[in-house]
Amino acid sequence: MSLGRAPFGRFLIPRRSGPIVSPRYANPALVVDAVWIRYGKVLLVRRGHPPFRGMWALPGGFVELREETGLIGHPDRLVGVYSGPDRDPRKPSTSVAFLMAGRGGVPKGADDAASASWVPLRHAKPLAFDHAKILADGVRLSRRRRRK
Repeated sequence: MSLGRAPFGRFLIPRRSGPIVSPRYANPALVVDAVWIRYGKVLLVRRGHPPFRGMWALPGGFVELREETGLIGHPDRLVGVYSGPDRDPRKPSTSVAFLMAGRGGVPKGADDAASASWVPLRHAKPLAFDHAKILADGVRLSRRRRRK
């Protein structure tokens, strides 16, 4: 008998009398992503490890902004909450993305980031994970905010 997947993240466990639904859930990991846009550039890190090794990504994940870039910023506004079973090939994850503010500076890649840089928005692609969607939402939010 093969293992199957039941609705709502429950797994079917084989049993002699037939499969039963286990109460174990594949809960997503919580991550935080930073969308920091200054002077037409976005702060990105180049991933140093799989998945997406070598690709640009928003700083964040399971660590904080300072740990990956050496920069100190503060959350200015919520961009959105992004979730789904296929966001990260390692496991389901939910990301809370914030529009960042701060003094800026020269970023330096550390921890999971092979490098970090302020990248012109028009060159900020392709991005790892679903970061292109998050960045597009952050750019829209940033532009709406400037118009007010």
